Amino acid sequence: MPETPQQDGARRASIGARRNPAAEAAILAAARDLLAERGYAGFSIDEVARRAGAGKPTIYRWWPTKADLLIDVYSAEKAAIIAAPETGALWSDILDYTRALWAFWRGTPSGRTFRALIAEAQAGEAALRALRDKFLPERLKDLRLMFERAAARGDIDAAAVDALVELYIGFNWVRLLTDRIADDPPGIEAMARTLAGAPPGKAQ
Repeated sequence: MPETPQQDGARRASIGARRNPAAEAAILAAARDLLAERGYAGFSIDEVARRAGAGKPTIYRWWPTKADLLIDVYSAEKAAIIAAPETGALWSDILDYTRALWAFWRGTPSGRTFRALIAEAQAGEAALRALRDKFLPERLKDLRLMFERAAARGDIDAAAVDALVELYIGFNWVRLLTDRIADDPPGIEAMARTLAGAPPGKAQ
């Protein structure tokens, strides 16, 4: 039986290239819940589709790989919890941001599985592209903002922002990949003061 215009419009809203907000929210919620229950190893697009009541073609049209979907879950959770602090000093901005980031990695489903996503990116080209080309440019906006504010205040050289951001990522990912992200205010402060060029001292 031919589809009526209304039926065809509903079908296109759910499976077309343009994302349907309700369907997208259902898929992301299903993915987050599945990640919380089964972790990265037990995560599958088949199960996400079943829980969300969505077709696999729809999911793969919007998220070509599992890594793409997990990155969006991670990004949504992180954006809801962490914002770039503005304390007036770069070292204390970094301190507050890093403590919140490590708590997010320890305490949320997507945060706890981020290490596995990094590991997969070392073995699979699709996951590597998703991490490098999608995740990093988007998720580093808040981090770059802290350094750019410091440069605008004259606290650091604007030409050093890119290098300082990469050094910051290196410190955090070493801690994450070696499972050393328990809250460590003195260790984080030492790193923060070093990157900011601030003299040693106690947190105020």
